Amino acid sequence: MGNEKERNFHRAFGVYGICVQNEKLLVINKNGGPYINRFDLPGGSLEERESLTIAMKREFLEETGLEIEIIQNLGTTDFMISSNWRGLTDVHHIAVYYLVKQIGGSLIEPEQFDGQDSLGAIWISEEEVSVENASPLVLKAFEWLKTNDLGLDAVYYNDWKVKTK
Repeated sequence: MGNEKERNFHRAFGVYGICVQNEKLLVINKNGGPYINRFDLPGGSLEERESLTIAMKREFLEETGLEIEIIQNLGTTDFMISSNWRGLTDVHHIAVYYLVKQIGGSLIEPEQFDGQDSLGAIWISEEEVSVENASPLVLKAFEWLKTNDLGLDAVYYNDWKVKTK
């Protein structure tokens, strides 16, 4: 190993919603983690004794202000990210995707609390996203919207850049 820096490993698991209106996808402006300062899907990790669907509805409301109905469980996919987040960290991000629709609420400036990942939500088109400004979850969402397929294999990002601004 020599003087190679020690790498950290972090496994993340979460639920994420694909919500489309007028051919635009609802995304949040990410406020933490390796996807900070990028577009990300509304969603996140489960609280204790919380089911996948309850977590999906809670996260969506907290991060966007929208009340949702879950239409369909689209499946699970994963991403392997090597990044400069928290020193050198390899992240294995496992994501359960849901197709959701708005049934109430309106876009809000989310309340900021410890662990709040969203600085607010906006509607964006596929032309507005790239690997430079979006998380792997958003890129995969647009792929699903075109193909109806999440794919079987993990997507690897071997030199993920954490955007400090």
